[in-house]
Amino acid sequence: MQKLYLFDTTLRDGEQVPGCQLNTIEKIELAKALEAMKVDIIECGFPISSPGDFNSIVEISKVIKESVICALTRAVEKDIDVAADALHYAKRKRIHTGIGTSDMHIAHKFRSNKEDILQRAIACVKYAKKYTDDIEFYAEDAGRTDNEYLSKVIDAVIKAGATVVNIPDTTGYCTPYEYGEKIKYLINNVANIDKAIISTHCHNDLGMATANTIAGIINGARQAEVTINGIGERAGNSALEEVVMAIKSRKDIGVYTDIDTKQILKTSRLVSTLMRMPVQPNKAIVGRNAFAHSSGIHQDGVLKNRESYEIIDPSDVGVNESLITLTARSGRAALNHHFKRLSIELNHEELDSAYDKFLKLADCKKEINDNDLLEIAGVTKTKMNQRIRLKFLQVVCGKSSVPMATVKLIIDGEICCATSSGNGPVDATFNAIKALVHRKVILQEFLVQAITRGSDDVGKVHVQIENKGDVFYGYSANTDIITASAEALVNAISKII
Repeated sequence: MQKLYLFDTTLRDGEQVPGCQLNTIEKIELAKALEAMKVDIIECGFPISSPGDFNSIVEISKVIKESVICALTRAVEKDIDVAADALHYAKRKRIHTGIGTSDMHIAHKFRSNKEDILQRAIACVKYAKKYTDDIEFYAEDAGRTDNEYLSKVIDAVIKAGATVVNIPDTTGYCTPYEYGEKIKYLINNVANIDKAIISTHCHNDLGMATANTIAGIINGARQAEVTINGIGERAGNSALEEVVMAIKSRKDIGVYTDIDTKQILKTSRLVSTLMRMPVQPNKAIVGRNAFAHSSGIHQDGVLKNRESYEIIDPSDVGVNESLITLTARSGRAALNHHFKRLSIELNHEELDSAYDKFLKLADCKKEINDNDLLEIAGVTKTKMNQRIRLKFLQVVCGKSSVPMATVKLIIDGEICCATSSGNGPVDATFNAIKALVHRKVILQEFLVQAITRGSDDVGKVHVQIENKGDVFYGYSANTDIITASAEALVNAISKII
């Protein structure tokens, strides 16, 4: 099996999403996470575009030791000079330069001709070669470029010194068959193609970015350009997690990566948090529902043997366990699974009776929580419910003040009080609660949803926490989302206690 190099462009193409711009500190944090995940090449930005991009590449270059640091340029000497300056401190550096090669780009973007574009492509690679031997050339809009002309350009830039040739489907126009055939054509018709690595760079405008990337790999590409969560310009790019797990799951693709897949979920959530871009629940690999089962038939199969309905072990991507969610479609096996999780043992007749009650309730509610299960089982007043609950919450926050929260909890009948600060009102509240319960709690997911619309709407809060390797969930709803957040965390912590 041959190695597939992973080229992550979350910090460049991914950051082009409107509203997702990162500052230098955030970029460094993400770059470190990518290096920890063993990404081979990190494209950090387009240094000529702004002083902020330039400075971020300089600072990232100082702290990253293993991954190659890459900077993007146009086929312009000034761009390349600036990129070389930005990469000055990089232990391993790459300049990524190129030009559009499709008839559309040549005629309308450059108002030029094929021969001129060919010469400019050769010139930019030769010029970049002054600064480093690691040169990647991109043929922008290669997906819509005539294969014969594309082959001529690729042959010329490899002769000029390019070590990687990027074949972008810039507009996401290709089908997997077309893109795979394009890569195959280059391998069969570019005489010196063995002297460079072919790279994929696929966009998701028609929802085929990952499929196109895999088609390119099957046909000979040995570098894939991807982003975490598939973010990027317009509809996004190929998702790193999808490409990596497709390769891991399908040995017949014939390549491997060095990616530490157990870091995938953690890195996905970091990107989502830093870029303030939630991951859709049904997103492959990293979505909240990627390993969730609600159908009774599926739940029964998963409980008997996980592989009945899961081709990926959740732990391989950093997920602790599959999620068996209770809905009107759930069966007895799933219901009994949740009762056992709550240390409630029911015989066959008791389970039948509980299941009838469950179905009636499930027809009225979208989600069945642990308190509902306790009621169904006839456990109306449990130790769990008695031990901890929220009595008082006061939060002070605003533009000119540090957020502070005072929380009073009733724990085992005793009122306990704490005051803490935080990065915001919710963070301050959570810090105060954690100080009172004396448990090491890691917040893995925090989700606020509006039930209807309007400023007076009820906010529904879902939290997922980890304690000593176990995962616990909490829910609450309130017109005051800070109160709902506090109650949801208390709900989750009460299950630990």
